[in-house]
Amino acid sequence: MALIWGSSFLFTELSLQLTTFFGVAFWRTFLGGTAMILLGLSLKQAFPKTTRQIYHLWIAGLFMSAIPFSLFSFAQQSTTSILAAIIGAATPMFTLLSILVIYKTEKITANILIGLSIGFVGVAITLGAWKGFGDNDPLAILALIFAALSYGIGTPYIRKHVTPMQLPGVTTAAVQVSTSALTLLPLYVLTGPLFVAEPRLETVGALIALGVLGSGFAYRLFHGVIAKAGSATAALVTYTNPVIASIWGVLLLSEAAELV
Repeated sequence: MALIWGSSFLFTELSLQLTTFFGVAFWRTFLGGTAMILLGLSLKQAFPKTTRQIYHLWIAGLFMSAIPFSLFSFAQQSTTSILAAIIGAATPMFTLLSILVIYKTEKITANILIGLSIGFVGVAITLGAWKGFGDNDPLAILALIFAALSYGIGTPYIRKHVTPMQLPGVTTAAVQVSTSALTLLPLYVLTGPLFVAEPRLETVGALIALGVLGSGFAYRLFHGVIAKAGSATAALVTYTNPVIASIWGVLLLSEAAELV
């Protein structure tokens, strides 16, 4: 998951050269959902059938896919992929707050609190939080913060409402991201051109990778980790995203390691 989601910031940056920010969010959910549906059918796995199951997966999809994917794509129009990954790494702290304040369903151990706190301090140091956000668009920064908050709310929601369904991870991910694609479709169609440039191998490839890996297979893994280790532990994967994103950002996107 760390490698896939850490690379998603690179894929998003390239995909924005092909379509709008709503387009990136739509295509990554549509492609991810399609891939997981086909995989679920080939494996003959059970799909969610009841209205209650689909409703909870739709809500999970809003917080884990539709909202944060749109916000990250919007922000990366004017910020670097590295900065997006660093601010997104605040997700575990928002997850902890959601567990403590909203859900109150999971036991938070001292080890988790210590680990989350150390990680949060590390993120703040990496970001250089005491120096502000430099010349970056405040609206983009706000979008990144709300994207991390959305993940923080959605992760324990999955633990509380989706995990007890005990459905296969492949089909759970399929419905979660597919319902997000349906939600995003009218926003994508009504807010601008479907594509902003001629397709190139790297932009199309990035969008396919973002969908199949970053929105399909990664969520299949994520549901398994939440079921076995809890939402607070599963959210820790975002602490590693800046490392992967920084490597790709510097090597492939010529982004500066010094952000602010």
